[in-house]
Amino acid sequence: MDTIFHVEFSGLGLEFTLNRVAFSIGDFNVYWYGILIAAGLLLAMAFAFHYAPDFGINADRLVDVVAIGTVMAIICARIAYVAMAPFEYESFWEMLDIREGGIAIYGGIIGAFVFGGLAALWRKIPLRPLFDVVGMGFFIGQGIGRWGNFMNQEAFGCNTTLPWGMYSEGTYRYLTNMQQTLAAQGVTVDPTLPVHPTFLYESLWCLFGFLVLFLYMKHRRFHGQLFLMYLLWYGLGRYWIEGLRTDSLLIGNTNLRFSQVVALLTVAASLVLLVYGLRKSRGHTPMVALAVDDLKKQQEAGDRFTVDTLPANVSHKEFVAATAAMNLRLKELDLSAAEEPAGEPAEKPEEETAPAEESAAEEMQADEQTKPE
Repeated sequence: MDTIFHVEFSGLGLEFTLNRVAFSIGDFNVYWYGILIAAGLLLAMAFAFHYAPDFGINADRLVDVVAIGTVMAIICARIAYVAMAPFEYESFWEMLDIREGGIAIYGGIIGAFVFGGLAALWRKIPLRPLFDVVGMGFFIGQGIGRWGNFMNQEAFGCNTTLPWGMYSEGTYRYLTNMQQTLAAQGVTVDPTLPVHPTFLYESLWCLFGFLVLFLYMKHRRFHGQLFLMYLLWYGLGRYWIEGLRTDSLLIGNTNLRFSQVVALLTVAASLVLLVYGLRKSRGHTPMVALAVDDLKKQQEAGDRFTVDTLPANVSHKEFVAATAAMNLRLKELDLSAAEEPAGEPAEKPEEETAPAEESAAEEMQADEQTKPE
């Protein structure tokens, strides 16, 4: 596959020369595709770690969840792509090599939330608040990572006369080689004409979705609402964008596009759950249980320590300060000051019994004096 592309946006008067290889270490090439995906992941994680206190999540334990979720997202995204790729791989290594592109984003989303959710249960992180903050992070990662498709000149659409139509050697070569396959799907394209830059559509759709969720974050009505909004927004955009693309993964021998089917199902499910959650939480502001650092000491403290809560709509600064104060209180809690176990009652000191003995003696003396002769 070529590494140099001359990309034209003739309607805008723009031209670019792209090199898919960012740099090389010996014979090993590092591609912009991987760098951009990694950059998106890092920014998404930075956002999640920064706002973790606002969702009652301990950032240290979140590291384990993010690590497991990220690895499994990449693996599942690649598995989904390989399983439905319209060609055969020549070797197992070729199946593993994602530097040439080739991941199914919905496979990654499913893998991240399933295995990340299991890791959250293991690390005792609240599940629905976790999905809320991770959903927003996914918008960041997808919005940036899609530019890796631009560097690879892939994930584009059919012909367009719009001013931002894109053309390159990569679009020409792919569409020329796929003429028969696309015709069988009822898609007619001219390789010599500009195409929809669908990578750009999805990038802008995701970044705008992130902005909407971020502005709404403090107004959420129930835990899990932001996650459902993420699924709804992304699903709507992906269904539309996937319909423009010429490289869609198909389900079996059908003309059903995998991403469109999954998008339609997630939109329907998230819409139903969103309506239900909003009705159930009408007039309520969700409370967030602050993140405890030392779970072991919390368990040992029992009833002597209570986890503080704050309304979800208070500022990030308040969450950080309140979380720090609560964990300081737990840290300074003296567990050795527990009540002594019940045993034999201690003997009373002499000074406590002396007054009673003196009083009894005085009463006996008074009786002697009043006794008749």
